[in-house]
Amino acid sequence: MIIIKDKKLDAVHDSISHGFFGRQGGVSKGLYDSLNCGNGSADTSGNVATNRNLVAKALQVEADKLASVWQVHSADCLIIGDITATRDDRPKADAMVTDQVGLALGVLTADCTPILLVGLKPDGTPVIGAAHSGWGGSLKGIGEATIDKMLELGAGLETIQATIGPCIGPKSYEVSVGFEAPFLAHNPEDEHFFRAAQKSGHLMFDMPGYVASRLARHGVRQVTITGQDTFAMKDEFFSYRRTTHASEPDYGRQISAIAIRDN
Repeated sequence: MIIIKDKKLDAVHDSISHGFFGRQGGVSKGLYDSLNCGNGSADTSGNVATNRNLVAKALQVEADKLASVWQVHSADCLIIGDITATRDDRPKADAMVTDQVGLALGVLTADCTPILLVGLKPDGTPVIGAAHSGWGGSLKGIGEATIDKMLELGAGLETIQATIGPCIGPKSYEVSVGFEAPFLAHNPEDEHFFRAAQKSGHLMFDMPGYVASRLARHGVRQVTITGQDTFAMKDEFFSYRRTTHASEPDYGRQISAIAIRDN
């Protein structure tokens, strides 16, 4: 099982457990080999449930305490008070925050950017967040919305550590000229996140750099980028774009999750 961690997240509070999980170490087969945690895939529900249980175990939370939402590339973040809020008829959103002990928050990606966050209340207790930040959600402000909800729960802005996990990297994310227009309309200074590609009429987009910049502008002083490229690292991560290039019918999703353990 591949679990990428950022020591800075764990250092915020001793009850924090987190991981950016790769594609290895699960039970799924074929296209979904092997730690596919995506309910939206055509993998069997039993395999996905088993994989999610393995993730919960690694996070040291109960198997039924791993929360997730129906991700729609929005700027909507939910405050989660208990696991029932994300069961059965999962709400449409792209981020969650909580201050509840024993509850894990998980987001699914296959090239999009996962963000895990920790902050502290004035009394020293933690608030955690998890966000799914594709290019659309990033542009709409999903990172900023997540921070705002953490502040709503009492976290101090100066205490928040945000970590950007494995996603499609700046050497792999090729886009058509014109894709950059809404980003530059939002902030012309973001031009440096786009550079000329070898292919005429195309640009390379630094999505993790852009996401980190948006978080920093919103007041988060501590932002880490783990740096793994999901498109380039076939054996380690699922990738929607790589699947599309290979004309495969479906793809798995890796999970990034964070919890406040019940010590």
